[in-house]
Amino acid sequence: MTSKNLEDKKVLAQFDEENIRVYQAYNNKIADEAISLGTFGSYFKMERMTWIKPSFLWMMYRSGWATKEGQERILAIDIKRAGFNIILENVVLSAFKAEIYGQYENWKMHLENSQVRCQWDPDRDIFGNQLDRRAIQLGLKGNIIKNYVNDWIVKISDISDQVIEIRESIKSKTFKKSMLPIEHEYPLEEQLKKILGIDLAEA
Repeated sequence: MTSKNLEDKKVLAQFDEENIRVYQAYNNKIADEAISLGTFGSYFKMERMTWIKPSFLWMMYRSGWATKEGQERILAIDIKRAGFNIILENVVLSAFKAEIYGQYENWKMHLENSQVRCQWDPDRDIFGNQLDRRAIQLGLKGNIIKNYVNDWIVKISDISDQVIEIRESIKSKTFKKSMLPIEHEYPLEEQLKKILGIDLAEA
């Protein structure tokens, strides 16, 4: 695995012309309310940063396939692509990159004032092993999270049973790749690639 592969950053997701799917994991209270309302309700803390993840397998790694405490329920959240693009436009990277921010102090100031934090983590296979690409997760707060909850969510689906079924199939060695959602590279304009810290020479 080369360092170039380690920096292979793509936004892989399920999407159509209007919507894109992201994932979040929660406890029963938050999940039940969200399914009932079609968006997040009173148990969801608007004042806290919330993280959305387009990569199914990275969500599975992060939640331990819905086994970690408080992450037993996996929600698939379809949001408007127009909203998702606004999220990307407001990104500040969680790690300093001189080519984007110039001075460290400039990045630090942007990070403290940002409403969207972007983190690139090694994506994972079904066993939790690192893949030779990075997966994006986006932390939302402030007005962005308000827009996310009130305006951009189109549909919330509880996929916990599917996750458990896949998890058990991996254990019993009956897993088939067709059980996973099919994700494609999300199209990004060059300006968005720069904001996201994607090296155009590697894209």
